[in-house]
Amino acid sequence: MASAERTEVVDVEINKLYDVITDYSKYPDFVEGVSAIKVLSQNDTAAKVEYSLNMIKSFKYIINIKQEKPTHISWTLDSGDLFKKNNGSWKLKDLGNGKTEVTYSLEIDFKMFAPSSVLSALTSKNLPIMMESFFKRAKK
Repeated sequence: MASAERTEVVDVEINKLYDVITDYSKYPDFVEGVSAIKVLSQNDTAAKVEYSLNMIKSFKYIINIKQEKPTHISWTLDSGDLFKKNNGSWKLKDLGNGKTEVTYSLEIDFKMFAPSSVLSALTSKNLPIMMESFFKRAKK
């Protein structure tokens, strides 16, 4: 199992960032490796989303998401062909003056053996790149 957590402060208003994070269908437009998204259900407090990714290999998974506007988005794995576990969250804290503290955390485990280098790349190395793609989108 691998886990990672990263906290950053960004010059983006909290509601704008929250809206970008919860606009799941747009992820293929700006998140590297996401080839398709199917929003199976979504309301103000929850969503069920199927992700199709193409990273090292192509795979799909479905997560159940809880949404607490504008401060918290968390998810747990529903099903998938690669993950045994995929739990995580976005925690957003309004710092005022258009600044938001963002903490992203992720815990994953695979159904098959994955070398530690692959786990490290998926969690710690790609994490800053992925977060930055959300920040850039929210600043537009």
